[in-house]
Amino acid sequence: MSSKNIALVTGANKGIGYETVKALLASDKPYHVFMGSRSLERGQEAAATLRKECADSSNTVEVIEVDISSDSSIAKAFETVKASVGRIDTLINNAGITKDLDHIRGKVSLRESLTGSYDVNVAGTHVMTFTFMPLLLLSTDPRLIFITGLGTFDQCAQGNFPLPPLERGWPKKMDFETVGYRCTKTALNMLMLDYHYKLQKDGVKVWCVGPGFLATDLGDAREMVAVQGAGHPSIGGRMVRSVVEGERDADTGKYVVKDRIQAF
Repeated sequence: MSSKNIALVTGANKGIGYETVKALLASDKPYHVFMGSRSLERGQEAAATLRKECADSSNTVEVIEVDISSDSSIAKAFETVKASVGRIDTLINNAGITKDLDHIRGKVSLRESLTGSYDVNVAGTHVMTFTFMPLLLLSTDPRLIFITGLGTFDQCAQGNFPLPPLERGWPKKMDFETVGYRCTKTALNMLMLDYHYKLQKDGVKVWCVGPGFLATDLGDAREMVAVQGAGHPSIGGRMVRSVVEGERDADTGKYVVKDRIQAF
């Protein structure tokens, strides 16, 4: 185990997280991957599928139950990993939610659509990273990745929004919304910059990684975004692996996307 890159991926039982674990397992480099999942049962099911899909790989996957909206769940996961392997080399903060569509469907209040997403995407990610940092700092090549997207001032200032122009009147009639999610990802970008600054002397390489416009279950909108041209989550998994394996080491402290750096 000591010779393997020990990676922990949150929110990894489906979507980009799942495809990231799959990409690492399929790599010719040695990995032991902790597959973070809120539900141990769903995580075990996903891991069983992965083991079949990557049957020829010598890399290994282990499910870790962790709900990043719960401090006690994060603390329990930390103790489990500490007792099992004693360190991590790569922490990939992938877990995230959106409640924007729940709001326009009348399932939650406007306030809850924002605070619920912030609690997971920003506060939960911060607590997860802060808690696991002692294990990450034991690595000889520590890497910290925040999965982001749709949260750049640069693009929005140029009028690049995921909605067409809307008709006059209020409230606006929409069947798709991302404002809360985008706000949390903008905050997540700042969180990455803060960790990058604080960890400069610790040798930790830190990035925001934008995997691209992909069809995942985020907000139960897979079919909707697929029609809009979203790609398969495996594209994101391979993108994240490329960062883990050193292809973007010259871009630490940046928001990296395929083939370039994205302005904040």
